[in-house]
Amino acid sequence: MNSTWPLVHAERAALAADLADLTDDRWATTSLCSELTVREVLAHLTAGAVLSFPRWFLGVLRARFDFDRQVVDRLREQLGDSPAETLAKFQAAVNRSTTPLGFRGSPVGALAEQVVHAEDIRRPLGIRRVPPAEVLVPVAEHYASSDVVVLAKGRIGGLRLVATDTGFTTGEGSEVRGPTLALIMAMTGRAVCCDDLSGDGVDELRGRC
Repeated sequence: MNSTWPLVHAERAALAADLADLTDDRWATTSLCSELTVREVLAHLTAGAVLSFPRWFLGVLRARFDFDRQVVDRLREQLGDSPAETLAKFQAAVNRSTTPLGFRGSPVGALAEQVVHAEDIRRPLGIRRVPPAEVLVPVAEHYASSDVVVLAKGRIGGLRLVATDTGFTTGEGSEVRGPTLALIMAMTGRAVCCDDLSGDGVDELRGRC
């Protein structure tokens, strides 16, 4: 588990570098999380990196157990007054090794969230980066084995996923093949990433996204 945190930090640093020269208008680009801009997704990542369990739970109480409202409140805290401030807050959190929740906040969970949301940001901006296999495989395995927070395991039921760039495979049934990153994004409901996949099961997976 401890060996996972350096991977989290490296992925955060890579995203911060990719966004360093982004113009203000591009920060308003709609992310793959269609209700959020890329700037707002970055603020969400910062919130997850800096939030401790006590502060998370206090926020839940203030939101009267409205978890969506709590997420939005924490996002706004990290947004700042400008894109430059949003990025600076994220840069300051790059090397943090804290998580708000045990079930959601394991190092692998933090890595998984970082990989998915980074692609939520990069893809609409036309920025391409493929994390190394040592990052992608545990993230793919994490989502393939769990429906906690994100429905992923249930989404791929009855399908066999085969990565063409790593050794990741999972499931039985109609086959879906493609890059590990695209499989991860499809598992987590990003239908557009099914465009990068092939096989008899692609249409079924796309319909479940």
